[in-house]
Amino acid sequence: MSRAVCIVSPGNLASNPRVLKEADALHGAGYEVTAVVCNYSDALRGEDDAIAASVPWKVVRVNRAVEEGIAARAATVLAKILLSTGMPVPASVAACSARAPVMPLTRAARQIRADLYIAHYIAALPAAAAAARRHGALLGFDAEDFHSGEGTGAPGEPFRMQMVEAVERAFLPSCTYTTAASPLIGEAYARRYGVSPSTVLNVFPLSMAPSQPRQRNARPLRAYWFSQTIGLDRGLQPFIEAMAKARAAVTLDIRGSNRWGHGDALLALAHGLGIGDRVNLLPMASPGEMLQLAAQYDIGLSLETDVSENRRICLTNKIFTYLLAGVPVVMSDTPAQSRLAPDLGAAARLCSLADPAGLAAILDELASEVVLAEAAAEAWKLGRERYNWDREQAILLTSVAAAFERMGRPVGRVAS
Repeated sequence: MSRAVCIVSPGNLASNPRVLKEADALHGAGYEVTAVVCNYSDALRGEDDAIAASVPWKVVRVNRAVEEGIAARAATVLAKILLSTGMPVPASVAACSARAPVMPLTRAARQIRADLYIAHYIAALPAAAAAARRHGALLGFDAEDFHSGEGTGAPGEPFRMQMVEAVERAFLPSCTYTTAASPLIGEAYARRYGVSPSTVLNVFPLSMAPSQPRQRNARPLRAYWFSQTIGLDRGLQPFIEAMAKARAAVTLDIRGSNRWGHGDALLALAHGLGIGDRVNLLPMASPGEMLQLAAQYDIGLSLETDVSENRRICLTNKIFTYLLAGVPVVMSDTPAQSRLAPDLGAAARLCSLADPAGLAAILDELASEVVLAEAAAEAWKLGRERYNWDREQAILLTSVAAAFERMGRPVGRVAS
């Protein structure tokens, strides 16, 4: 008899490839999988519909509740009163203080009977925990980020981080297993809460990769960066400055939503440096297209900044998208990326965002066709031999199976 697993996430299906990969892996290993996700973004609804219709596991989509805003305001007032008097803030109050879909997720998750509930992101933790309590099940947590370390110091951020930490502190110690998207994120959670996350990197299936490497020509050197939203805290300004300083001709395509006008600010910077014709903005694209789109470029950019503790210790899916596409990566020298770089060898270059001249020198080096060919060949090899979901999913499956075994619940016919 197979075990049932319920994955709970406050995101849309199309915006969370990590949930999709986890659900596919668990289903493929013989678990009965249900994903409880949100139905919030109008822009992603069509993609969500297509995913839900094609996957072999069950999808439950919840809508935003009318009472969320009222509950969030009331919870915020109560939490601040409690903090001012030195009293602890209950996890339920802390979770509701952010305008997050805690209540609709909880209602939906509690209606699903499972043996294990896996929470993604902070809003899902109370929901998954409530469902696990109701059904006498196990609780797990996947940390794609170090959520209580995401504060940037902006107004309101210290309070928000206090609330996030209150939720983490209430539920993480009771998790049967945890996973984290980078070694340093796992270490941060271990120090703060005494948990022991296994690292499951944000890699992608080999089936999504190009069938053969693209022939590269380093004239001009084509650079690529993508994210859901274009921001001014993602290291792109120093890169554009480096483009202007480099001897080699370098172009940059930036893909993502320009809803806040930050892309326009980057274009203005490029024009001011005399390279406006070499920087382009591209629209958002489906997560399923990202590998094929990245494969068209010579180098990919992962320019994380020190805007928060989380950004310093995360390893984003950008890095592994580029590698699986056979594209070498230029990474900023954050602690997490600096630790990873030696394992990537010729496929990666570390740079300091405080040194555009040094970054320009890296671009000039990669503009050599011989150097670029060596870097691309190593990226292609690493993507196929190490950094792909076909290999990485074994860590997830082992963690889940071990959680059941520790609790005296054998996994039956589930493959390990």
